[in-house]
Amino acid sequence: MAGYRLLIKASAAKELEAVGTKADRRRIVERIRALAAIPRPQGVEKLAGYADRYRVRQGSYRIVYLVDDSRREVTIFKIGHRKDVYR
Repeated sequence: MAGYRLLIKASAAKELEAVGTKADRRRIVERIRALAAIPRPQGVEKLAGYADRYRVRQGSYRIVYLVDDSRREVTIFKIGHRKDVYR
């Protein structure tokens, strides 16, 4: 079974660069890469009000993304600290 293609919006890439420590950035990147193999891992939560958007935790940070099963793509929309990411 082939994996999903990862797409990261430019705004999400900037948010990733702004993450506090290098270790946090590395863990977030590893989590994003894992989404290519399993787009809905254990612990993922569907966002209310959307049919295809999810969020996954990585420490104090959240990764908000969209899964398009027909095109086999995962699009990362937002990366941020849990206190700010939903604003």
